[in-house]
Amino acid sequence: MRHFNCGPRGKFERMEAMREAFFGGRGMAPRGRGGERRRVFEGGELRLVLLKLIEEQPRHGYDLIREIENLSGGAYAPSPGVVYPTMTLLIDMGLADEQATDGARKLLGITEAGRTHLAERADEVATAMSRLAALAKISERTDAAPVRRAMDNLKAALQDRLSQANTTRDIQLEVARLIDEAAQKIERL
Repeated sequence: MRHFNCGPRGKFERMEAMREAFFGGRGMAPRGRGGERRRVFEGGELRLVLLKLIEEQPRHGYDLIREIENLSGGAYAPSPGVVYPTMTLLIDMGLADEQATDGARKLLGITEAGRTHLAERADEVATAMSRLAALAKISERTDAAPVRRAMDNLKAALQDRLSQANTTRDIQLEVARLIDEAAQKIERL
């Protein structure tokens, strides 16, 4: 049986595995009760978050994605397929403008209309930013290294044992019972 202390994967890969285990994949919204995918932002909130971030300083799309990921403690990163069209929308709405850069990346800065828009929606901005902070707190609680190591050990033990030729239905049921028992004990902590 393989045991993992640090494991062969780097920090990025371990974070991706944890994100997938807890949230259903990189960049995906957290799952609600029953496993349905919940949206991190309500309609228009991502636009406000992006605008708030470019108010702090002009940013490229990749910078915006990484900053949201940082603010959420690594729990959420919006996809480029959402961020880049939203950046274009901000420009089309006159809330942001494209800044001159040396490279090919589109650098966005906020316009005066964008500042006014943010001020008029300060409560919505605060709600969206607090949602990212709440995700970061959840991520901090669920991303403990000893828990990751133990989860990796459990996964390896399950793969090793259940892939053996002599695995019977009774063994599968006993494994499920042990996991259910462990889950109940954890819930009672």
